[in-house]
Amino acid sequence: MNSSWVTRPVLRVRSAFRVAFTEDHPPQWIASSFALGIFVTALPTLGAGLPVLAWASHRFVWANKVAFVAAVAVLNPLVKSGVYAGSLLIGIQLLGPISGSSNVDIGLDAGADVLVRLLVGNVILAVALMIVGYAVAYRTAHAVRRRRL
Repeated sequence: MNSSWVTRPVLRVRSAFRVAFTEDHPPQWIASSFALGIFVTALPTLGAGLPVLAWASHRFVWANKVAFVAAVAVLNPLVKSGVYAGSLLIGIQLLGPISGSSNVDIGLDAGADVLVRLLVGNVILAVALMIVGYAVAYRTAHAVRRRRL
């Protein structure tokens, strides 16, 4: 079985990280950029997240464009489906089940109930992913800098 469909994206993400960590930005800037990229990409922006990150990369001196790209690569469309499923489960745990349906048969006909639970869970999950992303990127940036020196 050919695993290149898995290894190619992993190698692209690893390469993007390497470039981001070798730029002359301090580790805090790299980690902040990656964390913001994770947060924006995790939200259900329907494609508006990319222009927001492009704007931020030109607007803020601390923004690391490559770290933004790495964040988008990490939360690719395959991963985002899991983010949305997790978001809905978190929303259901916090706000209670959707009346008149089980977790198995939830569909778009539940409308606003599903949307509210999805959005609440998604914001919580995006914040959690942002915190983890910052910590991982910060530690990695420091390790790469130490290795370079």
